[in-house]
Amino acid sequence: MKGFYRSKYTTPSGEVRYAAVTQFEATDARRAFPCWDEPAIKATFDISLVVPKDRVALSNMNVIERKPYPDDENVVEVKFARTPVMSTYLVAFVVGEYDFVETRSKDGVCVRVYTPVGKAEQGKFALEVAAKTLPFYKDYFNVPYPLPKIDLIAIADFAAGAMENWGLVTYRETALLIDPKNSCSSSRQWVALVVGHELAHQWFGNLVTMEWWTHLWLNEGFASWIEYLCVDHCFPEYDIWTQFVSADYTRAQELDALDNSHPIEVSVGHPSEVDEIFDAISYSKGASVIRMLHDYIGDKDFKKGMNMYLTKFQQKNAATEDLWESLENTSGKPIAAVMNTWTKQMGFPLIYVEAEQVEDDRLLRLSQRKFCASGPYVGEDCPQWMVPITISTSEDPNHAKLKILMDKPEMSVVLKDVKPDQWVKLNLGTVGFYRTQYSSAMLESLLPGIRDLSLPPVDRLGLQNDLFSLARAGIISTVEVLKVMEAFVNEPNYTVWSDLSCNLGILSTLLSHTDFYEEIQEFVKDVFSPIGERLGWDPKPGEGHLDALLRGLVLGKLGKAGHKATLEEARRRFKDHVEGKQILSADLRSPVYLTVLKHGDGTTLDIMLKLHKQADMQEEKNRIERVLGATLSPELIQKVLTFALSEEVRPQDTVSVIGGVAGGSKHGRKAAWKFIKDNWEELYNRYQGGFLISRLIKLSVEGFAVDKMAGEVKAFFESHPAPSAERTIQQCCENILLNAAWLKRDAESIHQYLLQRKASPPTA
Repeated sequence: MKGFYRSKYTTPSGEVRYAAVTQFEATDARRAFPCWDEPAIKATFDISLVVPKDRVALSNMNVIERKPYPDDENVVEVKFARTPVMSTYLVAFVVGEYDFVETRSKDGVCVRVYTPVGKAEQGKFALEVAAKTLPFYKDYFNVPYPLPKIDLIAIADFAAGAMENWGLVTYRETALLIDPKNSCSSSRQWVALVVGHELAHQWFGNLVTMEWWTHLWLNEGFASWIEYLCVDHCFPEYDIWTQFVSADYTRAQELDALDNSHPIEVSVGHPSEVDEIFDAISYSKGASVIRMLHDYIGDKDFKKGMNMYLTKFQQKNAATEDLWESLENTSGKPIAAVMNTWTKQMGFPLIYVEAEQVEDDRLLRLSQRKFCASGPYVGEDCPQWMVPITISTSEDPNHAKLKILMDKPEMSVVLKDVKPDQWVKLNLGTVGFYRTQYSSAMLESLLPGIRDLSLPPVDRLGLQNDLFSLARAGIISTVEVLKVMEAFVNEPNYTVWSDLSCNLGILSTLLSHTDFYEEIQEFVKDVFSPIGERLGWDPKPGEGHLDALLRGLVLGKLGKAGHKATLEEARRRFKDHVEGKQILSADLRSPVYLTVLKHGDGTTLDIMLKLHKQADMQEEKNRIERVLGATLSPELIQKVLTFALSEEVRPQDTVSVIGGVAGGSKHGRKAAWKFIKDNWEELYNRYQGGFLISRLIKLSVEGFAVDKMAGEVKAFFESHPAPSAERTIQQCCENILLNAAWLKRDAESIHQYLLQRKASPPTA
């Protein structure tokens, strides 16, 4: 799926056909035509394609001429307008059979969404988002979109989620197509985010391009931040910024706490090193530090700085420093000095805070040290950060009482007029890229704010996530976190639940290595059943997008844990769905499929595979592929793994099937790892290095928790090198050792706590 390649699809009548498509980022334009294939060597491109006359031919620019081809009457020559000055990795052409829907944005740009034949209807949602997004960016950057048209096109075989080729953006079908009846709420949200991300690149990346791959984070981090700004503008009801914290911020912190992380800016030598930095540090940490920077500067000056940067460097290349300079000019703040501490060194700080009441004021003592997944930082010369810190109190939980820049290892600050009974919280809105450890007295006073919801959702989420990470790192005990998790019984917010659910999932995987795995399932049921009962199975009048996401999350969690009533209802609804009596709503399909498979047999798996075969929509196929790994018996697990490499599964989706098996159960984890070793050659050839190989390795081995497995993984890749996944392999081995240490340290006390809870259940 690199360079100029062929993509396979099936026509509505079942015939197999091929389209020809390109994917050049990072260094594969050279596979299609000879070129200086580096971002800083820009040129204009005159492109013409000689194609069968019944096929659609597209490129970056608009068609200026179509003429018959002299030697063959079935072929035409299509000529496109000359492009602006641009980098080779953004050149694109596609030849195939497509339908399209089109509109004009209010700035007069022609916007089209190309879909598989017969599915034009499914392009309407993305078209609407794109038409709203272009004017939003034009206003935000105060620079018009530079080309006469933009096409968004769905490609069958596609390794990434999407690619921002100038004027011709390519997407996986699942990142672009939405069927009003069969698409779930999370798919709509995903499409909106990906469209927002790729269109931001038309300015930030395409018009102004990074000087060299070291600055890749600038492209990706920026687009990963502004996609949320754009979706928030188009769909305020998604509460998308709270979701950012759970999807990007906490994910980046998890990876960045490892010894084998890397700085946001990485020096890149060989092309194989480029593929490897398309990771959570470049995207998610990049986006998180830009969000922190935006908050520190303020929207008005930030916009001005962006405009200055884009105007100054349009059609040219720029480095990270150039952006800092523009933002420094408009804000008058020491941007470069602050930001270099975040982009040039890896990791982030843990801020320890304790408080003392002095008459009517609260005195806070803060200290910072690098946060390490392996526990307190030991070593000489602890790195330091310049940390923008906000502090709020229970008097006004939504606004900062004080903002400071912490530019030394220790500081004291005085908060005026804070009564003894008021709580104090750091990192309002969970915007600063750091973790906070409170003294036990301060933490105690914050917990009621979780129960009575007086702490804002994103702060409840941040507090719980910090505690979970501190427990994982052995700084506090896991039992303390379990107690805090129980305080979330009244929690109404989807994203807070989503983050809790993620952390409980990590803990479940860890405890699958013990003989009290069932007890943690009981805990999960206790935590999730009250909200499950409040929500029920069917949408109530007046519910919105977030309620639908929450219901799917909670029912899936309860079903997976074997909650009796949920399991019975899921089986009943599944039967009606399969018999065509009552089709499941798209939002309920994942949780129901997962539940019946996990507690089902060979017949259930056969029915699922049959549904997969019949599904007309890639989204539905993916939905099924992701849950197949929930099946429990060893022979069915083998069947699923074999299916992963079959013709039935698109090459980019094999990874999520194998990953699903590894994440599904203890046996699945072992089987998936063996399967990868046995089929390594085929898998490696299929992905040729690219970032899918890293994702495959990560999904399949990071759940292990025995020291010797780290050695086994390391040894396998020493004899089967995967250069583009070297760092991922080191990170996975580190995670396995960390899991093993966590288990040794806390398993016994967790077990005791769960037993004692069972003996005297907490009163609601």
